[in-house]
Amino acid sequence: MNIIITGASKGIGKAIAEQFAIDGHTILLCSRGEKTLYDTVADLQTRFPESTIKGKVCDMSNKASVLEFADFCLNHGAPDIVVNNAGNFIAGSIHNEADGVIEEMITTNLYSAYHFTRALLPSMIAATKGHIFNICSIASLNAYANGGSYSISKFALLGFSKNLREELKPKGIKVTAVCPGATLSASWDGFDIDPARIMEVNDIAKMIYTAAHLSPMAVVEDIVMRPQLGDL
Repeated sequence: MNIIITGASKGIGKAIAEQFAIDGHTILLCSRGEKTLYDTVADLQTRFPESTIKGKVCDMSNKASVLEFADFCLNHGAPDIVVNNAGNFIAGSIHNEADGVIEEMITTNLYSAYHFTRALLPSMIAATKGHIFNICSIASLNAYANGGSYSISKFALLGFSKNLREELKPKGIKVTAVCPGATLSASWDGFDIDPARIMEVNDIAKMIYTAAHLSPMAVVEDIVMRPQLGDL
């Protein structure tokens, strides 16, 4: 299978790549950071030699860069699985967050998935198959303190997922919105969090892997995951 994961040099994205690499696939990754991306590619290729791991530096907040990565991916054939994982988190409140935060959050967390998916869809529709996973958030489901524009952008990403699901039903393409709670990833860097109070990135990866291996007649529309003790 051809599997594409954005924002894949660490955290949830890398964990998803590891989960699928076990089986031996072509896995295409992107990230903004060149060193971390190619270190990840080399690490995965060494540990999973039966898979083909390739990467391309991409700023998913830049439409031109997004389209270049889409072309890179399409050169390897129609995608079987697309994971729109790239995103950014800026904490704050609507009434006092810095000017420009809403634009940054929408561009990074929504437009990235929108433009990338649109570029890939013609090939997927022609193949009448594929599965798109959009990494949303519990912030897509309920407003919470200090969510600000981040939460707004994640609500929008969930709306994008719902619309995409309806449009692609008759075309043989599955769409799943993934809404994880607090996960031990870069979003929590700098916070003093008890590891027992937060999910592991592998928890998210395992759920996506399982949802991707159902029969063609079944689709998991939404995956909602929270720490056992509840939201932080």
